[in-house]
Amino acid sequence: MPPSRRESWGDGDDEDNVALLADAGDAETSSLRTNDRLRRRSGQPTAEELENMAELKYGAESVLSLIKPVSVTMIIVIATIRSVTSYQKKSANSPQLAYAPMHESDNQTTGERLGGALINVLIFLCFIIVMTFLLVIMYKKRCYRAIHGWLIISSMLLLFMFSYLYISELLNTQNQPFDYFTFTMVVWNFGVVGMFAIHWKGPLIIQQIYLVIISALMALILIKFLPDWTVLMLLGVIAVYDLFAVLCPGGPLKMLVETAQERDEPLFPALIYSSAMAWIVTMADVDDFSADSSRTDNPNPTRSVNSPPEDNGTRRAPPPEEEEDSGGVKLGLGDFIFYSVLVGKAATADDFGTVAACYVAIIIGLVCTLFILSVYQKALPALPISIFFGLIFFFCTNQIITPFILQLSTSVSVM
Repeated sequence: MPPSRRESWGDGDDEDNVALLADAGDAETSSLRTNDRLRRRSGQPTAEELENMAELKYGAESVLSLIKPVSVTMIIVIATIRSVTSYQKKSANSPQLAYAPMHESDNQTTGERLGGALINVLIFLCFIIVMTFLLVIMYKKRCYRAIHGWLIISSMLLLFMFSYLYISELLNTQNQPFDYFTFTMVVWNFGVVGMFAIHWKGPLIIQQIYLVIISALMALILIKFLPDWTVLMLLGVIAVYDLFAVLCPGGPLKMLVETAQERDEPLFPALIYSSAMAWIVTMADVDDFSADSSRTDNPNPTRSVNSPPEDNGTRRAPPPEEEEDSGGVKLGLGDFIFYSVLVGKAATADDFGTVAACYVAIIIGLVCTLFILSVYQKALPALPISIFFGLIFFFCTNQIITPFILQLSTSVSVM
């Protein structure tokens, strides 16, 4: 059936519009090329070069934004172990964590130590797997209040009890007197400010400082209350577990990240260190706001919370507590903890060469992980590369390089 005259006119108008759009695109392209030529003649970078420079700058800033807090955490742990002797000295009767029942002593053989460390690591790993899957199940069931209560109790233990023990150990080592009233007030104010900054809202720098302190305290607890062989074996096993937990389809951390991305919700601030975030929105606030928005006359009820409201005459402003995440690279606090455990364990060996080697290995592994992240653009485990590099550097430096240097220096002094 031939088209009518009106349809023929419509087709002609469409062709004219397409031609006009093509001409406008060609004109814009030619103007950009002309601007690029002028910039080259004047010695200024072109638009493409400026874009590449911006990407490189963002990448460098992202790397530095994580290297700095990781380095600060490791420095705190190293300085504490070198200054507080109670974190270095261990005996067969020393107290240990409940999920590490096997003790180590100098009278045990290598096989006995290895077997006891393996039992401790398996118990520790089972505990981590059970708690991680429990967290994922509660998050999928939207048990936000229970999760926040769990995290708040954990933060209170770290900020109040562990900080009290840490400061007590520090004062006893330095033999400094301190009255209990002032000591209690210092710990109380320190803990309350940390709880507000982590679980409610506060300046980004304050939240980052408290997350670094929490990571350092937890690392010191693991170093002090776990046997030496258990610590080293635990680092390798946790790195392998992190690889499967993040990359495997049924991995708990992979499911947690995917669920948060599907719901367009931020992960818990007590578990994640963010290099760029304005304020923290709690899960309860997001849930309440989404419930309120579903009760209003909204032509698009499937719109997410973070999408801009439509102009339908009854625009509702979001609550003042909500601020969108401004992006930035995020790193789990577990990565901070186990990085610091590795360098802290190296610091107990009384060899600064081993400490420096482990630090460099961890930073190289972190940079490699961030490079892979920029290529694949998806969540990646941050422990495997850094921990494997660190363990290799630890054993090579402590067992090969340092004895070789000592023997060489002794031979030179004899000559």
